Amino acid sequence: MKRSFIVWCIALMSLCLAVHAFAADKKKLRIGTEGAYPPFNMVNKEGKVEGFDIDIARALCKEMNMEPVFVVQDWDGLIPGLIAKKFDCIIASMSITDERKQKVDFTDKYYLTPARFVAKKGAGYTISKDGLKGKTIGVQRATIHENFANDMFGDVATIKAYATQDEANMDLVAGRVDLVVADATVLEGGFLNTDAGKDFEFTGPDFKDKKWFGEGIGIAVRKGDKELREKLNKAIKAIRANGEYQKINAKYFKFDVYGD
Repeated sequence: MKRSFIVWCIALMSLCLAVHAFAADKKKLRIGTEGAYPPFNMVNKEGKVEGFDIDIARALCKEMNMEPVFVVQDWDGLIPGLIAKKFDCIIASMSITDERKQKVDFTDKYYLTPARFVAKKGAGYTISKDGLKGKTIGVQRATIHENFANDMFGDVATIKAYATQDEANMDLVAGRVDLVVADATVLEGGFLNTDAGKDFEFTGPDFKDKKWFGEGIGIAVRKGDKELREKLNKAIKAIRANGEYQKINAKYFKFDVYGD
């Protein structure tokens, strides 16, 4: 009996050590994000990142048994930061485009929403070259929306680029730009549904052309990092299948942002 008890104790200690080693070896995933793109990613009053992107990142890490470590980086420094190995991937509402594919690899999409223009209520702008001639359009710098605005209206309108979408929105309120163009969900949740945006409205149609807006929003990884890319793709499929994605979606939106 005494010998059996000793054997049992040794077995239990071995199991505890194994569990501890497993927990200690849990790999960290360093995630680059902007922290200035509500409701997808933003920094709260406590200085911590939150939002749809962040909750999705946490759910993916849980699925992969990894620990998320968020690194806040200005938007135009995200891809350079990834290439420089400051983080392992980018989860920051980054559109999958051919231009970006030349520098980084992408997972499958994890959401897809259209771009739209916002202007002062009753402005009556027509979203066309004639309708926007002489107008000033605010955009976030180094985004697909900047490319779109420049390509479509840069020859007739002034395209003014900002470091963040919030800065563009505030200049719209101040009257320094006539319209802004960005992701429709960001404009609705982060501007139109706030006190600052109460006198403004969407104008014109949805814009989804793949030439500018790509294949949806994906997670960027370094070129050739096939292992991480495949893990993330499996995790995206898993959280869509087990309902976790839908729970996060419902926390922020009244419709399915995953898209077609």
